[in-house]
Amino acid sequence: GAKALFATIAGDQSLTTGSGRKSAAASATAKTPAVPKSEIAVTVENGTTVTGRASAVAAALTGQGFSPDTTTANAPSPATTTTLTYGTGHKGEAQTAAKALGLSAAHLKKDTAAGSSGLTLVIGSDWPSGTSYPGGTSSAPADTKAAVSNAHAQTADQAKTCAKVSPYKTVELGGVPMTPAQAYAAARTKPDSDD
Repeated sequence: GAKALFATIAGDQSLTTGSGRKSAAASATAKTPAVPKSEIAVTVENGTTVTGRASAVAAALTGQGFSPDTTTANAPSPATTTTLTYGTGHKGEAQTAAKALGLSAAHLKKDTAAGSSGLTLVIGSDWPSGTSYPGGTSSAPADTKAAVSNAHAQTADQAKTCAKVSPYKTVELGGVPMTPAQAYAAARTKPDSDD
């Protein structure tokens, strides 16, 4: 439930229920048929000044099962905004790739040039690192009931109980990712915060 809650917050989606109708983006997504990842090849172009950006994102795509025909290149010019351009008849492929990368529908752009085909992802300076777009959101509305179901609220005034510690590697110590329990064990020489 916590993962869904924080994904909802990170996606800047409402925690309250709305009118119950689907958003326009969700309706448009439902009308376009899905294409298997293995059939989708993307040309990934680096429009940043960071060396290796296109290769990192392309490797992430093929690692997620996208076509090994995915290629990389340098963008013809620097780009400030990341865009995923698709040719006629490739909207479903673009939506599948965008979802895998955490890109919103605002990053999709139809190429209206004659003879255009396939997908071209130009990585802009708004995506300087990582293989998932920072702050990416999905077009589907948040399931707020799932986000808060089974939540275990605990406060400091509850005697003899402790909040559960995350089993995920959410902290870093000396540049090494680890769980909070591992970090505590590794930092035994450091004084506790209540000293």
